[in-house]
Amino acid sequence: MSKLNMLFAFLRFITIFSILVLLINPKFNQTTFTTEKPNLVIAVDNSNSIKHLNQTEKVMALVETITDNTALKNKFNLEFYTFGETFKASDSLTFLEKKSNINEAFIQLSQIYKTSNSPTVLISDGNQTLGNDYEFASSIYKQPIYPVILGDTITYVDLKIQQLNVNKYAYLKNKFPVEAIVVYSGNGNVTSKFVVKKGNTVVFSKNVVFSKNNNSTIINFNLPTSRVGVSVYKATLIPIDNEKNKVNNSKNFAVEVIDQKTNIAIVSTFSHPDLGSLKKAIESNERSTVSFLDPKEIISKINDFQLVILYQPNNKFKELLVLLNAENKNRLIIEGSKTDLNFLNENNKTFDHEITDQTENYQAELNINYSPFLIDDINFESFPPLKSNYGSVVFAVPFQTILYKNVNGISIKEPLLATLETNGRREAVLFGENIWKWRSQNFLNSKSFTQFDDFFGKIVQYLASNKKRSRLNVDYESFYNGSGNITIKAEFFDKNYVFDARESLQIKLIDKVSKEEKNLPLILKNNNYQVDLSSLIPSEYSFTVSSTNENLSKSGSFQILQYNVEQQFLNANYSKMQQLATNSNGNSYFIDNSDDLLNDLLNDNRYQAIQKSHNNSLPLIDWEYLLGIIALSLTVEWFLRKYSGLV
Repeated sequence: MSKLNMLFAFLRFITIFSILVLLINPKFNQTTFTTEKPNLVIAVDNSNSIKHLNQTEKVMALVETITDNTALKNKFNLEFYTFGETFKASDSLTFLEKKSNINEAFIQLSQIYKTSNSPTVLISDGNQTLGNDYEFASSIYKQPIYPVILGDTITYVDLKIQQLNVNKYAYLKNKFPVEAIVVYSGNGNVTSKFVVKKGNTVVFSKNVVFSKNNNSTIINFNLPTSRVGVSVYKATLIPIDNEKNKVNNSKNFAVEVIDQKTNIAIVSTFSHPDLGSLKKAIESNERSTVSFLDPKEIISKINDFQLVILYQPNNKFKELLVLLNAENKNRLIIEGSKTDLNFLNENNKTFDHEITDQTENYQAELNINYSPFLIDDINFESFPPLKSNYGSVVFAVPFQTILYKNVNGISIKEPLLATLETNGRREAVLFGENIWKWRSQNFLNSKSFTQFDDFFGKIVQYLASNKKRSRLNVDYESFYNGSGNITIKAEFFDKNYVFDARESLQIKLIDKVSKEEKNLPLILKNNNYQVDLSSLIPSEYSFTVSSTNENLSKSGSFQILQYNVEQQFLNANYSKMQQLATNSNGNSYFIDNSDDLLNDLLNDNRYQAIQKSHNNSLPLIDWEYLLGIIALSLTVEWFLRKYSGLV
């Protein structure tokens, strides 16, 4: 046998052997080892109170010390977060947040570190101005918490206005109530004076006396209204000698005086949970009041109401519908399983509902091109379905759909909630009952009824008014608190009243006090244009929103009240931070003793790196090198045979 034949035999042996191995497909166990270090979460308070307590340099130094500590980095994975009004992953500190929500930080962290070993360092003064109480956050966040307390615990002599309770709206030539809660911190007896001014005029004053045991009082009084518009007041508790923090002695508040209240009647012949939810949603706006009436009671009082809501009408509503049609009055009709569709089809002239004697559950889908007024998406797709009569609806007049029907995630492009305007009258129809479930779901989603109440309030406001529809609509408040977010929204429609996302909108702001002017663009977001004005200083402003391509504009004015909730504190909330540490099996430290914190973290045996092994069973067929060997041996053999003239 020649050497060449021996090489051919060897290559053929390699090929056949490799193929047989693949056919048998043996498996091999592979074990890999990884070392998993515990996480060290550092959550830093980025609110303005840290700056107010002169703790910014100490916080920056502590964060830098933790970041540069080699021993900590060897033992832990360092994760930095900041919180104020919002919670985010970052180690960039500005201390400009206007609110602090400590509990929200723990809610977010509980989602991120559900299973890992993640001790948490909380660097804060413990003064929370937003959200639920964080003292028992350990019930949702199952990690040891190490609060680093910013500020001292010395109790200074201090007077402050703890809270002002006042309605947002009042009525002309009437009086509105104000409740002030004033608090004293100190051991001696002091006397002060509570004064309320409107401009330079004192409209209310009262002497107050405090002692160590009698350290708070509630002052109730009424103020008159004399003109329509926004009235701004300043409440002041006169400071005493040697008082350190005088910022919290004053608070501004405002009331918008309106000429009349919107009266709304809900007419029904039976009780239903929807009725209570509608009343609460409508009356969340203090400018509206709701009365429950049956179809006979309202006949003699029809002129007392700007809007009538007909809940699941039947033949008992005949006289009322005849009267509403005769006087061309605005209305909202709500259908449901108890609605008499035969009666409704015969006695209204705007739509006809097909009668099938069957019901269906429909979810809602927002129509982003709805034009009569601005509608925000409040997560309608998460709301439970409404029970509606099955069958198509044919409108006899032009209409616009706010919400479409959706069945099992499929939009059928039929109206669930629609509005229409005909002969100077406005009307809305909701083709479904159990809207009370929507209000409940909105609370589950956002921990507040506000979004649903605002949504329904806009419908009521639209129906209770007969103002001509505009192509440019601007949504804003008459006044804003200085510690809140300030956003102005606008909608622009083409000549067919279809939302136009191609337009460019600008807002021109004029500070009425300093006469300073600003021009800002409105940014397109979802189905409206928005501009964030939270950076504006407290003052009075006039504005004009105008379109770039067409000669359309809307003007208005608003006022930002002077108030910074983060500047109301003199010292740290030591007791609550200490209790938080105790509840979570952690420990609390003052910022000046942060070295003790680092030593405790490094020496705590609960936080050890864990070595994990992973066993993988690998079939040989997945070993790509074996396929490469087969291909290589066959290729070499073919080239050698070709070179030798054997092929």
